[in-house]
Amino acid sequence: MRAVFVMIKCELGKAYQVAERAVEEIEQISEIYSTSGSYDLLAKFYVDDGTDVGRFVTEKVQTLPDVKDTFTLITFNAFTPDKNPGGTRIA
Repeated sequence: MRAVFVMIKCELGKAYQVAERAVEEIEQISEIYSTSGSYDLLAKFYVDDGTDVGRFVTEKVQTLPDVKDTFTLITFNAFTPDKNPGGTRIA
């Protein structure tokens, strides 16, 4: 599994509805936050290795009603205080 972060820009006044719908409809979602700045939401997804991230974002996230734009961050390593599967311990 790998983590993918997607920043989501919504139609005005629709961020909470988009967040609720994402939680209801996208099983790969781990968490979603409301944010300030250029984007309204930051969502964290866990997708299977080998998943076409572009297809996942365009078919699952961008098609949610009231989503205007997305910006995707693909992760490489997780750095945590404790060693965990897929993560790296900070030295």
